[in-house]
Amino acid sequence: MATNKNAQLRYQVLDRCFSDFGHYYTFANLRQEVNEVLNEMYATEVSVRQLRDDIAFMRDSDGFNAPIEVYPYEGNSRYYRYSDRHFSIFKNELSVKEVETLRSTIEMLRRFRGIQGNGWLEEVISNLECRFGVKGSTENIVSFEQNEQLQGLDHLSTLIDATATHHPLRIFYRPFHRDPYWCIVHPYHLKQYNNRWFLFCHEEGRKPFISNKALDRIVTIEPSSVKYIPNTEVDFSSYFKEIIGVSVPDSNVPLEDVVMRFDPKRFPYVVNKPLHPSQEIIDEESCTLKIKVRYTKELEAKILFYGSQVEVLQPAHLRQRIAAEMEHGLEKYNTVQDDCTPND
Repeated sequence: MATNKNAQLRYQVLDRCFSDFGHYYTFANLRQEVNEVLNEMYATEVSVRQLRDDIAFMRDSDGFNAPIEVYPYEGNSRYYRYSDRHFSIFKNELSVKEVETLRSTIEMLRRFRGIQGNGWLEEVISNLECRFGVKGSTENIVSFEQNEQLQGLDHLSTLIDATATHHPLRIFYRPFHRDPYWCIVHPYHLKQYNNRWFLFCHEEGRKPFISNKALDRIVTIEPSSVKYIPNTEVDFSSYFKEIIGVSVPDSNVPLEDVVMRFDPKRFPYVVNKPLHPSQEIIDEESCTLKIKVRYTKELEAKILFYGSQVEVLQPAHLRQRIAAEMEHGLEKYNTVQDDCTPND
């Protein structure tokens, strides 16, 4: 079996051709189809010998045991096809509707090609395109909010891999307001929030059990030989349900109703794009709603984002926090500074 990085891609193209009972693929045609994909993806081509080896492997019982037959064609030509119409090494059973849905998905995924740290998507997209015979449009019809200059994106594929395969890592971490340090982490979950990526893990020698590491503060990642410590404490499907953001507070921070009154012009937007899944409208006429969350700095930042368009009614401690922040900001604008006054 070929072990280079193109082997799986070649099998996918050949499988698609052998399954296509509407076309007659000679050996030359097969090579043309494979080379078209390889040229697009890797700027390379398959040799005649390698292609013959690929077909032999797919036929072999140690390979895919595929029922590949050779049939006479025009003149002295021969074409290749599966003798079983329902056979595929991938068992592709997608309906027409599913193929169209997949095509839309590929179009969205293609938007992320070429972005630093998203190289791992290249193989995923290519496999989808080749396995199911669909390609996304080359038109740029969808845009996503993203920060291409964000540091740490090059670590994303490594961390996804380590999280999925349960491999501990040794990382050099540089917090904003502390000295940088080396640590051993056991990765469990990755989450994106506010255009930043965060790794949730267990850091050896630190409490609580779950730590939160921003990818843009990770300088270096190395594999670690220590035994992996599995996550037995947190269910990440519900871990973030009681907060806004990624900073999960201690258990002594209560879950409470946050009641807010919005400016009438802002209110419809907040209704259509809820601040939190728990959001409920209390009084539509007065533009009042509530969410049930625990306090985090991200909650405070979210409220401050709306400025004068929102008033926190309760809880009292949060209302006081927001008022103090707004007063502090107002002081800065009310302070006349020499370098901010216009020249006469």
